[in-house]
Amino acid sequence: LSGPPRIVDGDTIWIGETKIRLHGIDAPETKQECYRQDGESYRCGVASTDALRVLIGSESVRCEGDTYDRYKRLIGTCYSGTVNLNAEMVRQGWALAYRKYSKDYISVEMEAQEAKRGMWAGEFEPPWEWRRK
Repeated sequence: LSGPPRIVDGDTIWIGETKIRLHGIDAPETKQECYRQDGESYRCGVASTDALRVLIGSESVRCEGDTYDRYKRLIGTCYSGTVNLNAEMVRQGWALAYRKYSKDYISVEMEAQEAKRGMWAGEFEPPWEWRRK
């Protein structure tokens, strides 16, 4: 599946009539707040969405996948050119490896954490815990 994407948030896009959830990652929700190193809060969900928007730019996106979740979203690994968007969102620290569903991005997450990129520069609650509340 490929075409110009419409970005919903840091781990969800639309291509045409298909809603795609990026496989193996979980990004903060749009209304979720995180904390910078100085303790100041910021909308990390918005920052994550913006990071995906910048990564994609004006490029078309290609997604590969054949599984759908309970919300009828295609679970996909998506690319902008040769860049794996799933991995890059985790590498930049704007999404976490979603270990519940995949082990694919754990090493990339550890790299982001050690380098204090994105959300790792301050404090945050994992998106799955934030949603539970």
